[in-house]
Amino acid sequence: MKHFLSKIIPQSLKNQYHLMQAVIACVCFGFPAYDFAHRATSKIGKKMQVIGVTGTNGKTTTTHLIARILERAGKKVAVASTINFQIGEKKWVNASKFTTLSSWELQKFLQEALRTGCEYAVIETSSHALDQHRVWGISYAIAVMTNVTREHLDYHKTMSTYRFAKGRLFRSAKQAVVNLDMEDPDYFCVRETKQTLFYSTKDPNAHLFAEHIELDFKGTEFTVDEEHFHLHLPGLFNIENALASLGVARLLDIDSSLAGEALASVAGVPGRMELVPNEKKADIIIDYAVTPDAFEKLYASILPLKIPGTKIIHVFGACGERDRGKRPQMGEIASGYADIIILTNEDPYYEDAEQIIDDIESGVTKKKDRDYFRIFDRREAIRKALALAEIGDIVLITGKGAEEMMAIGDKRLPWNERQVIEEELEALR
Repeated sequence: MKHFLSKIIPQSLKNQYHLMQAVIACVCFGFPAYDFAHRATSKIGKKMQVIGVTGTNGKTTTTHLIARILERAGKKVAVASTINFQIGEKKWVNASKFTTLSSWELQKFLQEALRTGCEYAVIETSSHALDQHRVWGISYAIAVMTNVTREHLDYHKTMSTYRFAKGRLFRSAKQAVVNLDMEDPDYFCVRETKQTLFYSTKDPNAHLFAEHIELDFKGTEFTVDEEHFHLHLPGLFNIENALASLGVARLLDIDSSLAGEALASVAGVPGRMELVPNEKKADIIIDYAVTPDAFEKLYASILPLKIPGTKIIHVFGACGERDRGKRPQMGEIASGYADIIILTNEDPYYEDAEQIIDDIESGVTKKKDRDYFRIFDRREAIRKALALAEIGDIVLITGKGAEEMMAIGDKRLPWNERQVIEEELEALR
């Protein structure tokens, strides 16, 4: 019944309810992240500073890189991301399946962060949360934009309304860090103070331009203003994420060499280009990629590292009750790059799980049962991929990342992608 009512009530009406909830939450928890002095003086206040990270892809990694830089600078930090939460030394898993919490839970989190002495809160801020006023009452010191590509059109309907929702964050923030390589980056400039830093891997006119780039599965190397940086995170897109975090460091006057030390200390982000060690001597990669753009970037990162004569095996599905138009696009992209595709179940919610796979399949151009397989059970799909993998092959398993559950109807079933892979590797031994 709750799901049915949610479908028939206009979103505009639901958003008014969310706004009312946000106002009440702020009042009840004492406006922990609203800087009244900041509003009065147009300067970043002395209260806990909030950094908001938004974008279609890269939010989680960028959020964690910023947090590590702040910690290396001696700051006490709170983090609210898709995969986990942190207040100082305390960390716990985000089991909500929401990128940004409800206003009530978020204000409670921020109050606790402020109470325990956190100087900064780094928050993944989704377009849904911005559109639904869930972050009302939060004064953002810095807004970070990773990119905007096709996603969530089931909700926003058009790319222009999607971009508008993302833009809300930048219309309220005092400073910004924006990816110059994305479409129309100027849209996300902070107009009032003009304190916007641009970063790029393509345009040397950016404030932060990465050059002398070297890529490897074990990490990346690059320079910015002749200073060398090393990441244990593979992929060109992770250099973009690192540049975003370096932009925040620059706005906060954190020494770039110290920021570099923080970046080099990050061994990896769970579920984001995460390598799973194995005795098969294959490169088994877990990634959250759930959009056509994420697929393109993922393949752009791994294809230069593919050993001639080896194959790429890609296991994926698509989330239910989300943008159906992207599904055949994902099937088409995977067909163009992968040697073997295995379509499987992901998070159907209330949608027909087989229909979801049908939608992806409409874009697949591989020959079925030879280089394309349809295996509904996700564990069986992973088992098949691992059985097919040989020395040097790349096995991509995307869509779940570090999530801890699978959503089927109103049920939330335990699911840990890495654990399943390790169990199936052990069974194959």
